[in-house]
Parts: sequence; structure tokens; C-alpha cells
Amino acid sequence: MDPVSIVTPPPPGPTEGALMRKARELETVFLTEMLGHAGLGEGRGSFGGGIGEAQFASFLRAEQARMIVDRGGIGLAESLFRAMGGENVPSR
Repeated sequence: MDPVSIVTPPPPGPTEGALMRKARELETVFLTEMLGHAGLGEGRGSFGGGIGEAQFASFLRAEQARMIVDRGGIGLAESLFRAMGGENVPSR
């Protein structure tokens, strides 16, 4: 057998489920940033929690963004999924 004629198949690509998980993660990160820029979690009064409040507010925004995505999101994950090579958007 000629070793030059042996063709190895390309490595398998990511599965549809893995692509959708990554697309949803990207949507979550995007929404987390947008919630932060919208001022969600900022102290409104003169008796704020200081630097600690600012640090933990980011965790709250991230969890809220994750919950938004878990409940259908804004449609960004589906667009990202297709852009990354996904065929059909899986149902939730």
C-alpha cells in the first residue's frame, strides 16, 4: 500500500449541541455587558455598598443574563449558531 495514497478523514467538527451551548454562552456574555451599560445593579442612594457592591453586582447581572437566555433570550444565540455552521436551530 502506498503511504501517500492514504487519506485521513478530517477531524469531526463540533456537534450541534456544543455549537448551541457556545452560542448561548456568547449571548449571555453580551447581555451581561448590556445590562451593565444600562446601569443595572448600580447604587442609587448615598449609602451604597462601596467597592464590594460593585464587584458583586456583576455576578447578579451575569445570573440575570443567563436567566434571560434560558427563557428564550433575544435571538442572538440562534444567529450565532447559524453563523458558526449550525444547520437547524434546536428547540429549547
